[in-house]
Parts: sequence; C-alpha cells; structure tokens
Amino acid sequence: MKVGVFLNTPAQVHFYKNIIKSLSNNGNEVYPLARDYGETIQLLGELGIDHYVYARPKVSKYRKIVGLPKDVLCAYNYLKSLHVDLVTGFGVYDAYTSFLLRVPSIIFNDSEPLANMKSYMIQFKLYMPFIDVMITPESFRQNMGDKQIKINSYKEMAYLHPNYYQPKKDIFGLLGVDEGEDYCILRFNAFDAVHDLSVRGFSDADKIDLVEGLNKHARVFISSEAGVPVELESYITKIPKSRMHDAIYFAKLLVTDTQTMATEGALLGTPTIRCNSFVGVNDMGNFIELENGYGLMFNNSNSQNAIKNALELIKQKDIKNEWRKKSDRLLSEKVDITQFMSKYLENYPSSLQNSSNNSDKWRH
Repeated sequence: MKVGVFLNTPAQVHFYKNIIKSLSNNGNEVYPLARDYGETIQLLGELGIDHYVYARPKVSKYRKIVGLPKDVLCAYNYLKSLHVDLVTGFGVYDAYTSFLLRVPSIIFNDSEPLANMKSYMIQFKLYMPFIDVMITPESFRQNMGDKQIKINSYKEMAYLHPNYYQPKKDIFGLLGVDEGEDYCILRFNAFDAVHDLSVRGFSDADKIDLVEGLNKHARVFISSEAGVPVELESYITKIPKSRMHDAIYFAKLLVTDTQTMATEGALLGTPTIRCNSFVGVNDMGNFIELENGYGLMFNNSNSQNAIKNALELIKQKDIKNEWRKKSDRLLSEKVDITQFMSKYLENYPSSLQNSSNNSDKWRH
C-alpha cells in the first residue's frame, strides 16, 4: 500500500514517526509531506525522516487561509505522481488533497470543535465532508457521527507509550544540570495557527513573574514557539527539539500554555500546569480526564492562579514519585495508538468493517 502522510506540526511528526516506521517495516510505501512551520522541518531532520515540503505558510492567519488552495494543489501534484492509495493526517490539507486524488482520507483528531473555539468549529465543518474516517480519543466529548471511531488513548501515546519511549539520562549533560537537581520546564505557545484566533496564554509580564518565582526553588528552562522578553532570553534551552521529552520526563514541574506538551507532561509523570483561554466548561475531554480522572494535570484559565499553583508545587517534596504512580496507572489503562493506527491504515478498507469502539484488544 502507498500512503501519503501529512506532517504539519512537531506534534504531528511525533505522532506519526512510529506509525511511519511500522508501515514501512511491513513493506508499505510511505510518503511524508511536511509544512515548513515552526520546528517541524528541524525535528524531521533530527529524526532522519525523509519528506517533501509542500507548504511554507506566512506568519499572518489571513495569508495562511489565502494560501491554502495553493498548498493543497502542491500536495496533490506530488501525491498524484506517486499514485497513493490513501492519505492520513490531522485534517484540512489532507482532507482536501484526498478529495482531489479520489482516495480515502483517514484522520486522527483530538481537537474538539467546542463553543469556545469558533474559528476551529468553522474550519472543522469545512473539511469534515471530505474525510472518510475520523479517529478520536474516547475522551472526546462530542459524537461526530458514523465517520468517528473512538479509541481509549491519546495522540501523545503514539510516541510516549513505553513500547516506543524510554528516557535517556544523558539529557542532564545536555541541560547542564546534575542528576537529581531540581529543574522545571516552561513551554510557551505562539498562538499563530488559524484555529488559535482570539486564544491567549501567558502574557510577557506573566512569563517574567513565573520565572522569577520558580527560579528561587529550581533551575528554569524555557522552550518557546515565539520570542520571549529580553529578560528571559538566557533561560531558553538549546537542547535538540527531539530531546524535549527526556527533559520533561526528569523535570520536577512543567508549566505551559500549549495543549500537546501539557498532555505529554502528564503522560511522562511530571506535575503539569496548563494555562490558556481554552480552559473552562467547554474544555476538551482529554484535559478534563487528565485532571479529574487521573490527577496528573492542573488546568487554569487565570494566569495568576496558574503561577500561584506552580510555586506551591515546586516546593513539594517527593512529588515526582507520587505523579509517577499516577502515570503508571494511566499507561496501563490506555491503548497503544501506534499499533492501532498502523493496522487500521494497512488493512483499510477491511479495517473499516472490523473497527469497534471497544478497543481493549489494542491495549499494549
């Protein structure tokens, strides 16, 4: 089988990297397509994944929308020459491209089109008619109809499941800290995607307050998609992008206004504080489950509350052992989504008839 895989963000690269390997090892031909967005290309290079760059989006959201038809056409021309059998990704680009190619579109989606995400709701409604299958976490709060398959897993399990991820202690040397030394990771979003319209996280003043408070108790390392105030530039970590999960695993605390890295921190057993304007009654199901069901995350819409929460957690002794037990329970209850996706794609369309929302057989 020939499969086109769209990789638009670093998180999507991580999601598909083991799926690509599994499909290739089974004799399938896999053709990754990448958007030159953020750290995506750099990460692909570090991981040694050959790819075709089909889009170099502009900074402004408006220009990204206007440029979408051109990007889809570029992807279409590339995949048409390869005669792919199906396309997979996270929606939008892959959905429209598959329609032009007249091949099935199988997407994974963990971003719920909720009331506080109006721009994404519009985007979602525009591409939904062009997909064949949408695989979502079981925690997804909405019923999306016959195209939806719910799996008891998270996107981040595709690369952080123990079947694929083992932390490496040489990260201490890369960070310049001693093993056992307390440090925390701060991750800040750029909020420049089309679906991030009107979404906010930590302000520059919040970031300064957060660093000044945490720095009294632990080393602080910052990873940021956008620039940071000049006062904080010395805190930006220079480790390879592909090693960030090791840095998170051994950290005492993760504070972030992003979505994906917040889930990563929880799965890795690191106390995690997430703060952005998505948080509230319309928050996504996976974050609600991680906080209320597993106690691995604290969700805040108020930045000052998040900073206060962070300063309380960083002072607690032996907190990592407590969180590791929580994450072990979660990992034992969730499905290996890489195994599921690989088999589903490889066996499509027969997998369509055999799929079930009861995903116990895919555990481990």
